[in-house]
Amino acid sequence: MAKLLYQGHASLRITSKEGRVLYVDPFAGEGYVPTADLVLVTHEHSDHNAIHLVPLSQRTIAIHSSDAFSDGIYREFDYFGFKVRAVPAGNARHNPQECVGYLIDVDGVRIYVAGDTDYMPFMDRLARQEIDYALLPIDGVFNMGPEEATRVANIIKPKHLIPYHMKPGMLFDIKQDMRVSYEHTMLVRPGDEIELVHEN
Repeated sequence: MAKLLYQGHASLRITSKEGRVLYVDPFAGEGYVPTADLVLVTHEHSDHNAIHLVPLSQRTIAIHSSDAFSDGIYREFDYFGFKVRAVPAGNARHNPQECVGYLIDVDGVRIYVAGDTDYMPFMDRLARQEIDYALLPIDGVFNMGPEEATRVANIIKPKHLIPYHMKPGMLFDIKQDMRVSYEHTMLVRPGDEIELVHEN
């Protein structure tokens, strides 16, 4: 069974049931121990692209936002059992030409990592994607806040919502997390590892 380790801020590690390891937006917390097979970066701000923290091998593939969105096309990737689709992300503080989110399929589970973003019109189509887990930012300063994240979650209808990217300079903020009112919200703290389950 695949697992997701939330490291804090916008950093996470996903491990497939075969033991393949994917890191997203390395920067925060702990858990940078298993060698990465794949690293995804949503954009090049320093709190999202600290790849030097990740153990790499000659076979590690790192995908940056400039790889994922180029020539006006959001790219797809299929490596090590992870199927990845880049999707739009951005807002007034994050140039949409330089940012992406990711839809990640692994072991029958679909995960949406929004990256740094506000609501974008393409999100209206995500309800048809049958997302099992969505990670939406809630800091309310550089990205959507808890109320907008709740509205977006009600649009895309993930089976589970994991709020992240909660406040500038903080790995986690329970008060900000509790302001999210989507009925399928999960409380996942830095250092928590959850099993990823697809529910029909």
